[in-house]
Amino acid sequence: MRRVMPLPRTGRRHRNGCVEVKSYTKHWTCVFPQHGPGKKHERPIVLASWQQEIVDAHPWDFVRGLIHSDGCRNMNWTTRMVGGVRKRYEYPRYWFTNVSDDIRQLYTDTLDKLGIEWKHCTRAGKHYNISVARRASVALMDAHVGPKY
Repeated sequence: MRRVMPLPRTGRRHRNGCVEVKSYTKHWTCVFPQHGPGKKHERPIVLASWQQEIVDAHPWDFVRGLIHSDGCRNMNWTTRMVGGVRKRYEYPRYWFTNVSDDIRQLYTDTLDKLGIEWKHCTRAGKHYNISVARRASVALMDAHVGPKY
């Protein structure tokens, strides 16, 4: 951050599971054009070519960041009739929820490149949720995403 924006001062603080890095300036929008006025779902969110190169080189870091900011891992459940008896089944699932079509597209494009199976889940007529529930895909996510702090 100091190389890109030497002024103003940057700050670092060790937190549980991460290092928090801060720098306050109005000029960050010059480096990160996705940031700007208004709601993110009402403006285009497109990665600059240099940003896409980083995502392509480190896709798991990108997915981890998206899950840790706008997603979660939880235990889902369903019931089925087996031999006339209703049984409850539980299974892990990753959820990602974002109102921005562009951000959801960046997420699902990256999942596709990683071979992760996903589905749109419409809730109350809104298609903001992306679900990863297939056993093999959840295992890959577990191996690379890690716990959310």
